[in-house]
Amino acid sequence: MSSRHSAAFTALFAAALFGATTPLAKALLGSLSPFLLAGLFYLGSGGGLVIMILARRFKPRAAVDTQSAHPRFPLREAPWLAGAIAAGGIAGPALLMLGLQTTPAATGSLLLNLEGVFTALIAWIVFRENVDVQVFLGMAAIVAGGVALSWQPGAAGLPAGTLLLAGACACWAVDNNLTRKVSTHDAMFIACVKGLVAGSVNVTLALALGARWPQLSSVALAMLTGFAGYGVSLVLFVVALRNLGSARTGAYFSVAPLFGVTLSWLLWPQWPPPLFWVAAALMTLGVWLHIRERHEHAHTHEPLAHTHRHRHDAHHQHEHDFAWDGQEPHTHPHHHGPITHAHAHFPDIHHRHTH
Repeated sequence: MSSRHSAAFTALFAAALFGATTPLAKALLGSLSPFLLAGLFYLGSGGGLVIMILARRFKPRAAVDTQSAHPRFPLREAPWLAGAIAAGGIAGPALLMLGLQTTPAATGSLLLNLEGVFTALIAWIVFRENVDVQVFLGMAAIVAGGVALSWQPGAAGLPAGTLLLAGACACWAVDNNLTRKVSTHDAMFIACVKGLVAGSVNVTLALALGARWPQLSSVALAMLTGFAGYGVSLVLFVVALRNLGSARTGAYFSVAPLFGVTLSWLLWPQWPPPLFWVAAALMTLGVWLHIRERHEHAHTHEPLAHTHRHRHDAHHQHEHDFAWDGQEPHTHPHHHGPITHAHAHFPDIHHRHTH
């Protein structure tokens, strides 16, 4: 699989896991308060990733492979991660759960389409990420698909929880763009910290507001759902941010409602209306436009030093100051010298130049 298709598949898989979480959250709200459910989702995410990190750490390594270990997260970049946790890990889930109380499960899944729109707008306007006509049209097609899915002929106004769900999407959009700033680092560690901090805050807030601790089976189900839909999904999302940039990753992630709606209809069976197939076609068109994008021009890489998992491709022609067994990919601090060349690329961690 090409690196382009691999990155796209990573983002789409993250979207599928996250999209499936929304109808499951709606089902669990009958026995859990909104804040407690949000907290358990994130605690399940963080707790599950802790186990995975420990398993990775104790995995036997060859003596010459010590440089493949993930380095410590730099404190100078902690503010970016803290901002992402506050926006996407604390405010976003709380608004989502409050909005789902008065919004049908399918409609709630569809409104989450706004996250990709907000993410792209912030990336394009605030962080000056590149956008061309094809990428814009792809995003427009995905948004049109979301509108088709949520269209309710004859409905008088929007559901009461619409503004709350839109606010959750705005919070996650801020989170996505801030997380991009730290996406070169260990994705599992980033997702784990976000889960543990956000989960602890939301559970504490829920108990302070008088929420009752539910049955153990409900807790286990919520945490397991959170591990897959918030934990594993976020790890994949961070990896996609690293390789695709915020706007493009957000576009792929915007198809999450399609997975959520499909699961909603499996849980609460009904035959999909005609607009569902229109929406599916539009979203497929949008993804196809993004996959076939080819952005190529002469560009200059400024000197850069960072740490991330890499292979020795055209951007990683460096020497090692340690014994290396030749295995790739591997992780270690490395320096990029200035280079000017032309090739097809995304706004990934090595291509954040202006145009």
